[in-house]
Amino acid sequence: MTKKLILPFLICFSFATWSQEDIDSTNLLRVGYTTAPPFIVKNGQDLEGINIWLWERIAKDLNLDYELVPMYFPDMLDSLGNGAIDISINPLTITSERSKVMEFTDPFYASNSTIVVAEVSGFRKLVRFIKAFFNQNFLKGLLILLFIIFLFGLLGWYFERKANSEHFRSNYRGIWDGVWWSAVTLTTVGYGDKAPKTRMGKIAALVLMFGGLLFISGLTASIASSLTVTQLNSNPEGFNEFKERPVGTIGNSGANQFLKEHFFKEIKTYDGLVLGLQGLKRGEVDAFMYDEPILKYRIREDSTFSKLNILPVKFDVQFYAFGIAKHQTELEQRISQRILEIMETQGWEVVLNEYGLTEL
Repeated sequence: MTKKLILPFLICFSFATWSQEDIDSTNLLRVGYTTAPPFIVKNGQDLEGINIWLWERIAKDLNLDYELVPMYFPDMLDSLGNGAIDISINPLTITSERSKVMEFTDPFYASNSTIVVAEVSGFRKLVRFIKAFFNQNFLKGLLILLFIIFLFGLLGWYFERKANSEHFRSNYRGIWDGVWWSAVTLTTVGYGDKAPKTRMGKIAALVLMFGGLLFISGLTASIASSLTVTQLNSNPEGFNEFKERPVGTIGNSGANQFLKEHFFKEIKTYDGLVLGLQGLKRGEVDAFMYDEPILKYRIREDSTFSKLNILPVKFDVQFYAFGIAKHQTELEQRISQRILEIMETQGWEVVLNEYGLTEL
């Protein structure tokens, strides 16, 4: 009786195990991606690029069944964090915040961020120059200068109008004589057509000459300083130049987190690289900051961005890896091992060189 019961049980157990294995083997992995040339390049209906090559080789070697799911970058990270997708094959920067909600494979590439700015036209340079020249401090200085000229012109006329009427007419027209004398004296032109003769007139002239010399020197220095600052802002050489200016990057990216940590005040985020570079062209931001290899490839391949320039600035060293959902820990270990093995092959160097990249 016991043998009769054991035999059906073993048959049912074997069938259940076989069914479960069959289900697991046919379970598709949901693999999220968004275009990020040269790592993921969309060519018509086909996908190519460094990460596509790497993922296809890993999937083949590990016998993984999968479906590719196109997504916006922020949505892809959210989906990876809540388990809606299993893997992201984008070049994700490994950060502490992301590690809280997802797993990372071993990194396959090291890079850094850089800065892109729009080429400034001659007209815009002229406008910037005029704005810098006629800034608030300059206008204040100009008003003070006119006040000094008028004040000492009036004093000179008052002291000289009786004893020196040939130079300073005694009627109201003599006020213009005084203003003219004050202006040429203050600016050190000194035509000599008008000169004080009285003691008080000469004292006023001395105060005007020495005081005016100091004031004119300060005003000149202020103008030169303003123009120098404008020149630096037009040709920035470091990312600190942009801390007080509007800059753009991609939302939820490593570059975005880096900018926040370094106290950039105006950060505008975009859902994709193309949208961000288009915003830079339209003048929405003064600079766009993101991963250097991705920026270089996009600007080189897309003629519409030919007037965008990459500055010789490198910051925020980053390590790229695939992102894996938290419930796929075993899969992450298998993929990481295969990544390390592939990176030791000559084929990996060939693929990098094909897309204009080299390992750091």
